[in-house]
Amino acid sequence: MAPKRLGPLTGLKVVELGHYIAAPFCTRILADLGAEVIKVEPPGGDPFRGWGEAKDGNSVWFSIHGRNKLSVELDLKKDRDTLLKIAARADVLVENMRAGQLERLRIGPAELHAVNPRLVIARISGYGQDGPYRDKPAFGAIGEAMGGLRHLTGHPAGASDLPPPRCGISISDDLAGLYACIGLLSAVWERDAQGGGKGRVIDVNLVDSVFSLMEGMLPEYALDGRVRQPAGAALPTASPTNTYPCADGKWLCIAGNSDLIFARLMAAIGRAELAADPAYATNGLRCQNRAPLDEAIGAWTATLSAKDAEEILEGAEVPCSRLFDIADCASDPHFLAREAVQTIDDPLIGRTLHPGPAIRLDGEAPGDVVRWPGPARGAHNDHVLHTLLGLPRAGMPGSA
Repeated sequence: MAPKRLGPLTGLKVVELGHYIAAPFCTRILADLGAEVIKVEPPGGDPFRGWGEAKDGNSVWFSIHGRNKLSVELDLKKDRDTLLKIAARADVLVENMRAGQLERLRIGPAELHAVNPRLVIARISGYGQDGPYRDKPAFGAIGEAMGGLRHLTGHPAGASDLPPPRCGISISDDLAGLYACIGLLSAVWERDAQGGGKGRVIDVNLVDSVFSLMEGMLPEYALDGRVRQPAGAALPTASPTNTYPCADGKWLCIAGNSDLIFARLMAAIGRAELAADPAYATNGLRCQNRAPLDEAIGAWTATLSAKDAEEILEGAEVPCSRLFDIADCASDPHFLAREAVQTIDDPLIGRTLHPGPAIRLDGEAPGDVVRWPGPARGAHNDHVLHTLLGLPRAGMPGSA
């Protein structure tokens, strides 16, 4: 029996046909908020169970990836009817197969809506369900590349011959998962609150999700053909805003954007005369003359540890932060006080750490939002198939 669910989405029934990251990330948000999520895994389980570090053969990543979800192991080629029964009682189905794969399995929107007209179907793919690229394979890196992000994460022209780096996480998948979550909740609201009772099909893809974050670059291009170029750690439209080396080999991000903050920053580093210099009187002028400003700030940070420099600037009310690695996050008092880092006992991998939810309701700490960590594959077959669906067990009257 699954633990009791709590949260604003309690009662929302979700089916996940997800693998790797995008759809499972979407449904993890829903599950954290109280939704019942049935994760339908293929024989052998979600391939993501084989990614990252493992303990006793169990992926530590999946502890988060599958948390608060019910795992059912089904072969969709053979157990199509069972999947349709699961979908018939659901409010939402989320999938991230290649475009058209549901149709090839004969469980596309037409078949799903035939058994459940109210079902909201969120489809996440590389390029979308239509368009000339719909059939091309894609992973998160492709979303970054084509969506415009990877171009911007490069180094300024002439600074390096290295290729533009990825951002370090599967940002395309996560963004698509977020957009799918927003889209499906919007469709549920329309269905239930505005009347009509009909399910919709939500089409989200990795490329569009990244492209949507490109700020004003498209109208800038339309204006006069300008193409924003990589700026490294600097912010082209504000100065001084950059990341500076410190004496302990760490880095400090400083955002001295406004005139008032700039004056406080210059006073804190012992260069108050620069704040009075007409050449730096406005943000526009500072952007034109950013090199000497960055040199002055970098010369100061290079004499201090990142933590000491951070403390001095925080005392002057200058926005700044060391570049945290995961060890910094796990031990930081702010993360701990807000329960953004939670200690979890996982039966498969032992005591571990999970990120708490990013959404707080009524200012309350999230508490026991992780009701259970990612389960073993097929751990809830009996509960879902026999308790929730009422299918007969082998040997019972009415069983095959």
